[in-house]
Parts: sequence; C-alpha cells; structure tokens
Amino acid sequence: MMIDAEQLIHSFDLFGTAVFAVTGALCGVHHKLDLLGVVVFGCTVGVGGGILRDLIIGDVPVAALRSKSYLLICIASALTVFFVARYLSNLQKLIAICDAIGLGVFTAIGAAKGAAFELNTIGIVLCGVLTAVGGGILRDVMSKSIPVVLTSDFYATAALLGGLVFCLLKRLTRLPDFSIFATVFLFVTGIRLAAMHYKLHLPVASSNDAAAPGKES
Repeated sequence: MMIDAEQLIHSFDLFGTAVFAVTGALCGVHHKLDLLGVVVFGCTVGVGGGILRDLIIGDVPVAALRSKSYLLICIASALTVFFVARYLSNLQKLIAICDAIGLGVFTAIGAAKGAAFELNTIGIVLCGVLTAVGGGILRDVMSKSIPVVLTSDFYATAALLGGLVFCLLKRLTRLPDFSIFATVFLFVTGIRLAAMHYKLHLPVASSNDAAAPGKES
C-alpha cells in the first residue's frame, strides 16, 4: 500500500506542532504560570510561527484556524505537561532531540509554503525560518527574555541554512516535493543535533561594560 506523501508531511507537521507545544508549555511551567498560562505558552510556540508566516504572506484565515487539529494538539500537549511536569526532569535530552526534529519539520514546511506562494529566494528562506522560530520568539517576548534564537547554538542558523538548501534543491534538481521536504528536514535536524552534541555556536558579541549605553562615566 502506497503512502500518500502529502498525508505523511501533514503527519510530520502535527508531530512538530506537538513537540513545540511541549517546549512552550515547559517554559510556562518554568516561569510558574497557572494552567491557562501554560496552555497559552504551548499554543504560542506550537502554532505561533505558522500564524505569523501565514499573516505575512496573506494566507488567511491562517492554517491553524482552518483546521482544528493544530490547536487541539497544542492544548492537549500543554495540559499533559502541566500535570506531569514534575516527572519530566529526566526527559530533557529526549525533548531536545524532538525539538530538533520539530525545527527541521517546520523549516521544510515553511519553505514549501513560501515556494507555493511563488516568493523569491529570500521570501522562501524567511518563511522557513519564521515558521521554525517565530513561536519561540513570541514566547520569549511574553516571558520578558531575550529570544533564545538570538543566543542559542545554531538554532535559527540551522533553519536559515535549511531554507537555502530548499531553494537550491527546488531550482537545481527535479526531485519530487516529498524528497525535497525529507532532505531539508534531515539536513536541519542533523545540523541542530550536531550543534548540540559538539556545542557549536556562532561568535558572541563582546562589549566593555563601561562603554555600555546608559552607563555613567
């Protein structure tokens, strides 16, 4: 029995949504939010990036509101985290791996959405990046933190490279859409996992505290 490629991609999309919702809910638990706050954080990370992407490219109503599956998965994931968070301390490594998988999935899906709307290379890459990291940025803004994607090791960078790989494969090869999706997904996930394992990161800006804005001489 042949597996429908579009259905398989949709299944990956739902999996990525669930994983990101879990990471968002965990952040809410870490900040000691109440039940509603944890659910809001879960939904924000789970579908926030896709909503921002769809609003920017004009695909409205946004996908997260056209299908009830996305928000229901976010809510279910967040509620699960809220009630079992105390038992998740030993699952951080597994969650980090799943988060890397979600990053790869969302980058590939976002780039494909940009290509479907006939955007240029920059637009396609940004769609991939925004889908992958937009929810996390909203979460960090809501929690009054510097967005992790601006400080974390090869997180947004992995999505950026994945978007470029998508464009190259789309324009230089005749691979089927699912093959391109799978390649980008594996590429981004692999880079993220390698960065985690080898502790790779981009150079960090250094500054002299005495010269920082607002400091008195």
